[in-house]
Amino acid sequence: MTRRNLVLCALVATLACAPAVHAQQQSQAQKSSTAKPAAKTTKPKPKSETAKPAAKSEAPAAGSAPNLLAQFGEWGAYTATAGGKKVCFALAKPSKAATTPPNRPRDPPYMFISSRPAEKVKDEVSVIIGYGLKPNTDASIDVGGSSYPMFTQNDGAWIKNPADEARLVGALRKGSDAVVKGTSARGTSSTDTYPLRGLAQALDRAGQECQ
Repeated sequence: MTRRNLVLCALVATLACAPAVHAQQQSQAQKSSTAKPAAKTTKPKPKSETAKPAAKSEAPAAGSAPNLLAQFGEWGAYTATAGGKKVCFALAKPSKAATTPPNRPRDPPYMFISSRPAEKVKDEVSVIIGYGLKPNTDASIDVGGSSYPMFTQNDGAWIKNPADEARLVGALRKGSDAVVKGTSARGTSSTDTYPLRGLAQALDRAGQECQ
């Protein structure tokens, strides 16, 4: 649990800049300057189930905006510095995001698979679900016909059994899509579908930066 808490602290701050970086990669032909200002102006906070303020209060002060290395299908390969340490990760948004009851406001969800050489961590699967998750309740990720329970804290989720992580990453590399399900502290359930096209290449490219 301690290791996962460190991931939450280090990467939530990094992900705060990710929407702007994602916008930047869509218009990469234009030589716009940094996307960091956009991250601050395009991040409205719905008064619903977001848990990002609580997560950010734990995050280290030092961090850099993600740098897009390359885009492969739905997945981008990025590097960043969080807490003074280098982080490399593949990041994507879901192609479908549904809630029950429908249309409940929340922050944008993301899945990312990160490597942190300074901590000897490679290909750790994390999900930002976009709302405060129900305490003491697992989320899940389904891929390739198998379901993996996920430990949750605030609006983040991580593979519950670390021994399953390599098998999960292998399934994600080969699969067509992954479905993440969670339940908010207010009882809202969500189902997010992530296309996996380009993930293997994004992981390989990110891995070159964090060997």
